[in-house]
Amino acid sequence: MISIENLHIEFSARPLFAGVSYVINDRDRIALVGKNGAGKSTMLKIIAGLQQPTSGTVAIPRDTTVGYLPQVMVLTDQRTVREEAELAFEHIREMKEKLDEMNRQLAERTDYESDGYMALVERFTQMDERFQMMGGMNYHAQLERTLSGLGFRQEDFDRPTSEFSGGWRMRIELAKILLQHPDVLLLDEPTNHLDIESIQWFEQFLANHQGAVVMVSHDRAFINNVTNRTIEISCGQIYDYKVRYDEYVTLRAERREQQLRAYENQQKEIADIRAFIERFRYQATKANQVQSRIKQLEKIVPIEVDEVDNAALQLKFTCSQRSGDFPVICDEVGKTYGDHRVFSKVNLTIRRGEKVAFVGRNGEGKTTLVKCIMGEIPFEGILKIGHNVEIGYFAQNQAQMLDGELTVFDTIDRVARGDIRLRIRDILGAFMFGGEASDKKVKFLSGGERTRLAMIKLLLEPTNLLILDEPTNHLDMRSKDVLKDAIRQFDGTVILVSHDRDFLDGLVSRVYEFADGRVREHIGGIYDYLGERGEWKINTSVEDRDKSPNVSQNTSSPSSKATWEEQKAQARQRKKLEKAVADAEATVAELEQAIAILETQMSTPDGAGNMELYEKHGRLKQQLEKAETEWEQAMEALEQN
Repeated sequence: MISIENLHIEFSARPLFAGVSYVINDRDRIALVGKNGAGKSTMLKIIAGLQQPTSGTVAIPRDTTVGYLPQVMVLTDQRTVREEAELAFEHIREMKEKLDEMNRQLAERTDYESDGYMALVERFTQMDERFQMMGGMNYHAQLERTLSGLGFRQEDFDRPTSEFSGGWRMRIELAKILLQHPDVLLLDEPTNHLDIESIQWFEQFLANHQGAVVMVSHDRAFINNVTNRTIEISCGQIYDYKVRYDEYVTLRAERREQQLRAYENQQKEIADIRAFIERFRYQATKANQVQSRIKQLEKIVPIEVDEVDNAALQLKFTCSQRSGDFPVICDEVGKTYGDHRVFSKVNLTIRRGEKVAFVGRNGEGKTTLVKCIMGEIPFEGILKIGHNVEIGYFAQNQAQMLDGELTVFDTIDRVARGDIRLRIRDILGAFMFGGEASDKKVKFLSGGERTRLAMIKLLLEPTNLLILDEPTNHLDMRSKDVLKDAIRQFDGTVILVSHDRDFLDGLVSRVYEFADGRVREHIGGIYDYLGERGEWKINTSVEDRDKSPNVSQNTSSPSSKATWEEQKAQARQRKKLEKAVADAEATVAELEQAIAILETQMSTPDGAGNMELYEKHGRLKQQLEKAETEWEQAMEALEQN
C-alpha cells in the first residue's frame, strides 16, 4: 500500500535515519518502537506528508487516504461536539455533490456510444461504490456510536467543545479521524487521554478496521492487543519483526546476543590479524603475508551492536515514619459542583501498606476524590487522614506546573534540603539528566523528561502515602517498568489513578471503580476487576445495578445468592471492625500527644513542682493504657474476621 524507499533524515548534519526502506501493507498493524529521540514521531510525520525527508521517497497510491493523530494539536472551540465530529464527513458531502453533478451530466448527454460517456459512467460507478461503502449520508448513528465509545454521553453531543478539557477535545479529534475510515491510520500516543473503558472500545474498533494502522504507543497492553508487526528504530536503521511487541522483546534480546557473539569473534579476529602484522612487519620473508593481512583488515566491515540505554534510572521512594493502620477513611463522602453531583455516599477504608487503584471513565470523580483527600476542595461527609500520615502527591498536571524558565538543576536545587543538596547532580544523573542535560531549561524538555523531573521532586519529600494521578503519561515503557518496580518496593501506602492496565497489573490488590456517581470496591488486581466487571455487566440489569449499594465488594463470581449475601455481611462486619480500630487508634494518638505536651511542661522549672500536672499525667497514662488495650482487642478481632 505505502512504500518507503531509501529514506534519509538529517537534523543539523546529524543523521536520524539512513537508507531506511519498508512497505506498509493492507491490514498491517504496526507498532513503531525505539528509545526516546530515535525518530518514531518523525517517521509518522513523514508518512503523513507533514515533513519532508532529506532524501528518499514515500510512495502512496493516489486513492489511498491517510489519517494522522499527533500527540499534540491546536484545537478550536467554535462548535458543539456533534458539529465538530460532523466535519469528518465533509468529504462525503463533497462526494455527494460530485455524484449529483455526474448524474446530471449522464441524464443530459445522449452520446451513449462515445468514449467520453463510457469514461463518465466508469467514474460515476467507482465513486458511487465508494460512497455507498462509506455509508452514504446515513452517518449519524455511526457518529454517535463512535463518540459514545470514546466516552461521551448523549447529553454531551450538543455541548460546546469549549466546556471540555484538552484531553476530551483530543478525543473529538480522534473520533473525527476514525469516522473518516482512512486506508491508513497513523496514531501517535492515542491512549494518553483515554480511560480503560474507551481503550477497550478502541481496541475493538481497530480489530474491525479494514485499513492499515501504524502507531507509536507506550501502552504495552494496548499495542499487544492491537498490533501484529513491530518495527524498531535503532542506530538510524530499522528492524522489522512480524510479531507483536512481547514476542519482539524476546526476539530482540536473542538478536542482540547473536550480535554480541559475532562482535566479540570479529574483535578477536582483528586482534589476531594486528598481532600477526606487528610481529612480522619487518621480516622480509613474511612481507607478502603481512600485506595480505593488511588488505584483509581493510576489508572487514565492523559489526554494530544495537544500542542499549544503560543510563541508571533508579527510582526509590523512601518511606518516612510509620503511619497509622488506616491512612484514609471516607465516611459518606460526597461532592457537588453546582447542580452536578460528582459522587455521593462514598465509604472506603484504605489500610496501611495497601496499593489500590482508582479507575473509571474520565469525569467520574477520581481526581476529585484525590483532591478531597488532599484537602484542596470542600466536600460532604467525613474524611479522616490517619495518624502520622505524610502524603506525597503527583498531580495529573504536575509536569506542566514546573517553571519553564528554570533549569533542570535549579528546579531540584530549590526543593533540596540539607546534605542532599551536595548530591543533586548525582541524583539528576540517575534520572538521565547527566552532563549538559542538567543545565537545560525546563521549557525545552519533552513530556517524558518533565514527568521524570517532577518525580525527582516527589522523591525528595518524606512520605508514607503516595498518591499518583496518571503518573505514566509521557513515560516510555522502560521508565514505566522502573517506576512500577519502585512503587512495588515502597513500604508505605499507594493510591494510583491510572488507565494503564499493564502498569497496574501485579501492582494493586484492590480496585475502586468510579461510575454513575458511585464508588464500588473490587478485591483483586486490575484484570480480576476487568473480568468481573465484564461478567457483572452481562448478568446484571441496569435496574439491579441501580439498587446495588454505593460501595459493593465484589469477589469472584458467587455460586449462589446465599453465598453473595454472606460475603456482603462479612464485608459489613469488616468495615465495622476497621472503623473501631481507626477510632481506637485516633484516641491513642490524641492521648500520646496530650501526654507529650504535659511532659514538656513538667520538665520546666515551674512545672517540676506542680502536683496537678503530675496527677493529670497519671490519669492520662491510665486512659492511654485502656485505649491501647481496646485498640489491641479491635485489631485482634479484625485479624480474625
